Amino acid sequence: MALTDATKQEIQQGYRDLLSGKDIRARYGQRLMIAEIARYMGAITDNDGQRTSPPSACVVEAGTGTGKTLAYLIAAVPVAKALGKTLVISTATVALQDQIVLKDLPDLKKHTNLQFSWTLAKGRGRYLCLSRLESRLQDEGHGDSDTMPLFLLDDQPSDEVGSKAFFEQMLASYGSREWDGDRDHWPEQIPDDVWRQVTTDHRQCTNRHCSYFDSCAFFDARKGLDEADVVVANHDLVLADLALGGGAILPEPENALYVFDEGHHLPDKALNHFAASVGLNSAKQWLKQLSQALSTMQPYLPAGAQATKTLGKISTASRDLDLVLGRVYEQMEQNTAWDFNDERKTAQWRFAHGELPELLANLAKETRIASATLCRHLGSLVDDLQGAFDERKESDIDRDTAEAWYPVIGAFHSRAEDQLRLWVAWSDTADRRTMSANADEDSVDGEAAARGKTRTSPAPARWAVKQRWDHAEDITLFSSPVLADNLLYTRLWSRAYGAVLTSATLTALGRFDRLKIRAGLPEDSRFLNVPSSFRYADMATVEIPAMSSMPTDDKFTEELTQRLPDLWAGEKATLVLFTARRQMQLVRDALEPDYPGLIITQDDKAKGEVLREHCARVDAGKPSVLFGVASFAEGIDLPGKYLHHVVITRLPFSVPDDPIEASLAEWVTQRGGNPFMEITVPEASIKLVQAVGRLLRTEQDTGRVTILDRRIITRRYGQLLLDALPPFRRIID
Repeated sequence: MALTDATKQEIQQGYRDLLSGKDIRARYGQRLMIAEIARYMGAITDNDGQRTSPPSACVVEAGTGTGKTLAYLIAAVPVAKALGKTLVISTATVALQDQIVLKDLPDLKKHTNLQFSWTLAKGRGRYLCLSRLESRLQDEGHGDSDTMPLFLLDDQPSDEVGSKAFFEQMLASYGSREWDGDRDHWPEQIPDDVWRQVTTDHRQCTNRHCSYFDSCAFFDARKGLDEADVVVANHDLVLADLALGGGAILPEPENALYVFDEGHHLPDKALNHFAASVGLNSAKQWLKQLSQALSTMQPYLPAGAQATKTLGKISTASRDLDLVLGRVYEQMEQNTAWDFNDERKTAQWRFAHGELPELLANLAKETRIASATLCRHLGSLVDDLQGAFDERKESDIDRDTAEAWYPVIGAFHSRAEDQLRLWVAWSDTADRRTMSANADEDSVDGEAAARGKTRTSPAPARWAVKQRWDHAEDITLFSSPVLADNLLYTRLWSRAYGAVLTSATLTALGRFDRLKIRAGLPEDSRFLNVPSSFRYADMATVEIPAMSSMPTDDKFTEELTQRLPDLWAGEKATLVLFTARRQMQLVRDALEPDYPGLIITQDDKAKGEVLREHCARVDAGKPSVLFGVASFAEGIDLPGKYLHHVVITRLPFSVPDDPIEASLAEWVTQRGGNPFMEITVPEASIKLVQAVGRLLRTEQDTGRVTILDRRIITRRYGQLLLDALPPFRRIID
């Protein structure tokens, strides 16, 4: 669709109305962003609602102060409406999700004539399942109840929470409409072990066959989703929907325009989503629980029923899997050079190039077969139970039995499928794969001339972790894609009607190459780096003081302890960022006796509480120093007087033992590249930009950044990192 004059006029008028209604002035970067997104969406061609133009994305890096949320809303809402597509806005954090739903969308509706509706989308696991709640109440104190005891599936809650009275209160609140069944709307935090008792997933839910379908919290929420013009979701939910084929939870990708805010998180979220793991002893314990469940279930099934025969097949498959898991554990235990020391009760082993020893590889294939067999028979039993809900067909299983057991067997089936994913990944012996991508054969950061060009993709990362406790131990096996490029291209970019990625940090060392590779962005994608409205040189300085030691020296922690009091002297609000929690604690312990009531670390309380205490101190006219690690280097917002000085103790290079990053580095080296310059330095650049981004949050803010790692001026790569920072005025000793 070419962007029509009517839609252009609607966008322009909407922007004018919004500026007037909120009494804010137009920003150059915001106007650029609105125009770029509108042009991109308007240039998509289709036939009968199906995209005919090549896959593409619109990538916009826009720093703090751009007003990017309102920019993409102003551009995308009218275009999505004109196209008849659902606008799906996806975030990485709950805080931004809440801001969009509770502030930005209402502001847009209030101050403009744009007509649209919106809703917040959450996964099924965020909602109460009335069927499971009823079962939980029936099972409370009645281990011999007619329904399956759910303790076979979940850990029992502690005495303080999850009592019968608690669950009765939950039921009463939902029945009286005081609570809508959303976990996030319960007045207190519900612990995970308690919440698992009363929620469900797609494998356990009987959907329309459930007795409580008409009053289901999840499906009530879904009604609004199907009718909304704008759906606000998160990256995990989008990826979960795509893993189910797309359209299972959210609109089908072909009928959606996506906006991925905080888009720099998407590749890593995809890796996490498609990773797999199996704890070997945990899996054997789970098989015991399955055996208990089958024994309890058997009396409820007719002797000659198909489901009864399937029960026997599951028992046999379970025993076979248990035996081979024991052999895998023995092989891992005896033939792995586990590196434990006195302080650590955990050891990790990564398989170079993802290649398993021959004996272990053969065992993985054997386990895959055993796991797939168990999965298949559990799936058959799920089908048998589901058949009892169809009143048009005869079934050997009565409906009450099916209702009691369907969620239980569905949960076992889901767990079996999760485990099978690991064995499939571990038994895949293909060492080299080809895929369409925009990377040049010779460089991980290059661009191919055409998407049809192929390149080898790294084998999955495979590693194992051995943990020891006081009375037990386990070995957990892991597998993960090393790059999310193919996953995202095949499941998202090639199918979506259109997609926008935006964030304050999408480039690394000033280029989009890293994102292109990791996210598998289509060749026809558009890229824009929006200039900031901040006058960086007037607003802040970046200072590199003289230091006698480097972060790699043993004396560095001691020198930090000596220098920090001088750096925060005279400041009301300081943030000190560390790359290691251990070093943060050592420095805090050394300084706290001399500076009582001044330092608060992110480990002292919940994140929100720490920030509130910091702000309260500043409001009371007292100085406050925050100590934090990685999670405080991104995403915290302390505008104005609440932050005037950011101290970066050390350049944020990745931990060298991360198995996925190590596998990627191995692959780059194999191709003749330099993993430090191509992976480590760009990654550090992004983290450093995010860290200094904590300082200036509004156009009125001022302050300074101090970097205590002299490598930023003494190493060749340091100049690249320094030049990638905002153009602060520099003071170098």
